Amino acid sequence: MTPRRRALLLLALALLLGTLAAMSMRRREAALERALGPNVLVLVTRAPIAAGASPAVGRPLLRPLPRRYAPPDAVVSPTRLAGARTAVPLPAGSILTASVLRSAGAAAEVALGAGERVAEVVAHGDPRAVLPGARVDVLVTREGDGSRVGATVLALEDVEVLAARRASADASATAVDGARVVADLRVRVRDAVYLAAAQTFAQDIRLLARAPGDRSSGRTGLAVDERLR
Repeated sequence: MTPRRRALLLLALALLLGTLAAMSMRRREAALERALGPNVLVLVTRAPIAAGASPAVGRPLLRPLPRRYAPPDAVVSPTRLAGARTAVPLPAGSILTASVLRSAGAAAEVALGAGERVAEVVAHGDPRAVLPGARVDVLVTREGDGSRVGATVLALEDVEVLAARRASADASATAVDGARVVADLRVRVRDAVYLAAAQTFAQDIRLLARAPGDRSSGRTGLAVDERLR
């Protein structure tokens, strides 16, 4: 075989391998696109935002994201940010969602998982800390039996707040002095039933806001009576 023929053969082989590699890459890209689903546009911050600030501070920009990875309550229109405030600090590159905004105008339909419910409670809590997107522990003080006061129990832990507002003065006839909030909580069905009963029969319900990122577990069911033990 002459050098020229050898060179032509190697060139043809290289072209064939390149074509096969390109076809394989296109097949992989198509399979990946099918797995990820179509892209959706979501608002992403380009600068950090402090808690309580306007989302406009973050200079949000619409960017494409595979639907599979987009939060179910992602804000997709800048018009929904009008009058909104962030409930928690957001770093640059954060996806704006309804759960981190205080404004109802930016809210989206809540996406509940299987077996989840939204439970509304009127409870004692700091309105500055019990905000949409926050996570709280729920304390319930039971009614006494006449001879002794009821115990306070750690009923639920690490519960997500979907919506919250300061309670009006007459929101609960059984409330005692102190700041109160009306909060929508994401809970399981069993916990929703418990909270409904507690709202009717318990002496008091209190929401304790957790620090951002705190997902630790304590002692659910821990009860303390009038002897403080």
